[in-house]
Amino acid sequence: MTEMQAPPPYFNIDPDRALAELDAPATTARFAEIAAACTRGREDLASRGLNPEGRKELRLFSTWEITKYLIPVAVAHFRRVLKQNPHLPQGRAETEGGAKWFTFEEVLLLRAHFAGAGSKAKEYRPYRPAGLPAKCVAVANFKGGVGKTSTAAHLAMSAALDGYRVLVVDLDSQGSMTSIFAGRVADEWQTVFPLLARHYAGHLQAENRARMARGDDPLALDETLSEALEVKAQDLIQRTHWPNIDLIGAQLNLYWSEFQIPVWRMQGRSWKLWDALSDMLEADGVLDEYDIVFLDTPPALGYLTINGLAAADILLVPLGASFLEFDSTGRFFDMLHSTFASIEQGENMAARALGQRGLSFEWDAVRAIVTRYDRGQQAELAALMQAYLGTTLSPHRQDFTALIGQAGEQVNGIYEADYRDFNRETYARGRETFDETYAAFKRLLLGIWRREELAQARAAG
Repeated sequence: MTEMQAPPPYFNIDPDRALAELDAPATTARFAEIAAACTRGREDLASRGLNPEGRKELRLFSTWEITKYLIPVAVAHFRRVLKQNPHLPQGRAETEGGAKWFTFEEVLLLRAHFAGAGSKAKEYRPYRPAGLPAKCVAVANFKGGVGKTSTAAHLAMSAALDGYRVLVVDLDSQGSMTSIFAGRVADEWQTVFPLLARHYAGHLQAENRARMARGDDPLALDETLSEALEVKAQDLIQRTHWPNIDLIGAQLNLYWSEFQIPVWRMQGRSWKLWDALSDMLEADGVLDEYDIVFLDTPPALGYLTINGLAAADILLVPLGASFLEFDSTGRFFDMLHSTFASIEQGENMAARALGQRGLSFEWDAVRAIVTRYDRGQQAELAALMQAYLGTTLSPHRQDFTALIGQAGEQVNGIYEADYRDFNRETYARGRETFDETYAAFKRLLLGIWRREELAQARAAG
């Protein structure tokens, strides 16, 4: 006798039971209710990593972690140096005779001591040529869900652990990067918006000087532009729970920039809107205060993304090893070409007419990075992508590990996770792929800096 199989779940659905399960029709007010519920949930989740003052707090680092990942010395030598120098941070033990734990501020002090008194053959501080500005790194792609924000966040944390001074600029009005670093942004005036407005206001002031020289009436600066003239980048930068990572955050109202910028462009057709962010960061000395600036862009090629890409020295494009993401990324690069070639063409036509030098965008390096990689399922497709993209695709592929999901549940980056929540071996395996991703990025960064350092020496010689 043959066994009866259960029908598929989409057979025999009773319309009356389906009706009983149905909510009332939704009005626009329902969106506000859902948004409020998400806000309450987000605050609850975020609060799980906060200290008694309501601020996010970076975990402690053990002697094992410090000597394995942060300061290249043997454990015995590390302990001996602390004993010989009682003025240095001594750490704290949770049990009598237990392992010593240090804040990251203390780690930075210890690193500075070893850099000054330790072996010159060891890299206690990362390579950073003097006299060169910070490198701006844009992380961008059309497609959402490719690991864009998490890649930027983990690279920022990796660079901070390595000893670099890092600024993170969130250009995405969803504010995910801002949430990762526990930023607090009340409105668009605490985002990059006033910097963009200030750039346009400066352009309008220059236009007015030219108009008045011709005898024409000047154009009025509205309240927004007048207020923006008083805002510096330093007014927008906020400290994070990382002592060497600062943030310019984002929130929903930043999206208004996508509507306001084209209005300004229509009023001032000679305004170079793509230079707004880079010009303001440079004018305010931000590029001298940091080593690396990470720009997290929206998943669309709007005006904010264009500003981020134009400001970037290095462009990183995360994507998954799937046909759809490979196809979408190809279209993204095609749109980048169309957009920036169009800007160059328009600017150079005007420059030639005036006998001036033309515009040519240039990036020190462009790399695509495979994220969320499953070597068991995606090796063949990843190899095919590598064959077509060549050196544009980083040969390192960032594996998906269980540690990613567990850290995400706690609103933490991988480097913020305490290895005691897993175990030492699981933690070491889980962070390997992120360490390798950073190593690939650091090779790129150091090669670019070295190229510029040598060029600078040749010019001086």
